[in-house]
Amino acid sequence: MKKHRTSIFILIILSVIAIIFVVSRTGGTFKQELQEFAISDTSNVVKIFLSDKSDNDILLERQANGRWLANGEYLVRKDMIDILLATMKNLRVAAPVPRAAYNTVVGNLAARSTKVEIYQRSYLIDLFYRIRLFPRVKQTRVYYVGDITPDNIGTHMLLENSSMPFVVYWPGFRGFIASRYTTRLNDWRDHSIFTQKYLQIASVEVFFPSIPEQSYKVVNNPDGFMDIVPYGQESPIHGYDTLKMLGFITAFEDIRYEALVDDMDMRIVDSITSSEPLHIITLSDVYGKKTQVKTFRRQATDMAVDLYGQQFDYDPDRMFALINNDEDFVLVQYFTFNRIVRPFRFFLNDTEN
Repeated sequence: MKKHRTSIFILIILSVIAIIFVVSRTGGTFKQELQEFAISDTSNVVKIFLSDKSDNDILLERQANGRWLANGEYLVRKDMIDILLATMKNLRVAAPVPRAAYNTVVGNLAARSTKVEIYQRSYLIDLFYRIRLFPRVKQTRVYYVGDITPDNIGTHMLLENSSMPFVVYWPGFRGFIASRYTTRLNDWRDHSIFTQKYLQIASVEVFFPSIPEQSYKVVNNPDGFMDIVPYGQESPIHGYDTLKMLGFITAFEDIRYEALVDDMDMRIVDSITSSEPLHIITLSDVYGKKTQVKTFRRQATDMAVDLYGQQFDYDPDRMFALINNDEDFVLVQYFTFNRIVRPFRFFLNDTEN
């Protein structure tokens, strides 16, 4: 019995020594600062610069109103920047890259990684987060984001001025972190076309080139009432469906496009945009800004057929549009646009539509 107790005691002692050895070896081999990818407080991140090996780069900057701009010009999609900031906050190091894979991972990082530069606002004097003086913007992180690991859980990352890449992951998340650091401008651009609230709208004109008699102008009067003036006339009509008008004007609060069309042959784009538009929508806001959108039919695919098996001539779900002073050619959905391209007859009382 005494012999067994001695063996158990020795086994426990050896186990404790082994654990201490492993822990101390892990912590001692790689300095903590070489593993620090995460940003604990992303609320003070004010600038993010992303660049890849193909000379693509994106500069994301937080504005005073909390919105972000991409490359100093385009509003950034809120969901995209929120996901990126959350990713930066939740990064954790799983382990250093295994010795057997070291050369391959380093080679891949050198060939096709994305460089990430993070800038945060700090204060020269910061007393308990209450008294903050002398703000400044400082570069606080620079690292490279590489490929995902073979198990699709981790991502290879390397801090600048370090020679040891790590497998980094987001605990509980199974997916591709690397895609959040995209350098494609179109991935970052906000898809909003109209974002004006009811009281911000001065007038809206909807013109149907092929059926001008269904065109009109809605004027939002200072007294809170709206007038609808038929195309070619100067005086508003009396009596329209108030609820339908309210639904129309409030729809301009959130109208977005589905996708930016930037991979189509320009000759085809020119052919489409030189044809007669389906709708021309012009919104003037109370600040004097005018926003105009022109829509165009989209050719149906061979797969698009109606209930009777007849092929559609035009796409029944989507159409093209020119936005931002005709600078951007985008794809929009009828499901979204039908709310703001109502024909004139839609607003008349006791009218079936």
